[in-house]
Amino acid sequence: MSAMQFGDPWTAANNFILVISKMQVTGKTFGDKHFRPGLENGTLLCELLNSIFPGLVKKINRSPTPVAGLDNIAFFLRGCREVGLKESQLFDPGDLQETCTSRTTIRNPDGGRKLKNVLATVYWLGKTANNSTYFNGPALDLKKFEGLLTQMRKT
Repeated sequence: MSAMQFGDPWTAANNFILVISKMQVTGKTFGDKHFRPGLENGTLLCELLNSIFPGLVKKINRSPTPVAGLDNIAFFLRGCREVGLKESQLFDPGDLQETCTSRTTIRNPDGGRKLKNVLATVYWLGKTANNSTYFNGPALDLKKFEGLLTQMRKT
């Protein structure tokens, strides 16, 4: 396994998810290449987890409803716990919810922090994948996340 070389942690996480999912499971992409919209229904996260640990997520809810998305995120987080991630390493399901509404232009000031929580979970999953005997795909370049993790510890 060689580490994928991408500039910042957002790009590294995005490409890790895409490369692993395409390589092992699907031909999906993030579409508009925005982090939150690409992950908010949880399908790609579940597919990523199954690519690293085959069969871990038994059922992925493919219904195009918000409830299905919450189910998938719950399945993903449960799977992360099963492979050894700690509660402190997991994002909250609300972290992937829309950070602004169509009825207002006021943005949620917490939105950036919430997405960083999701990014941190991808980091910890990538680190676990790097050490997994089940996974022989490309390794996530963990060095790209050092600045982000240091910044998150300070806040």
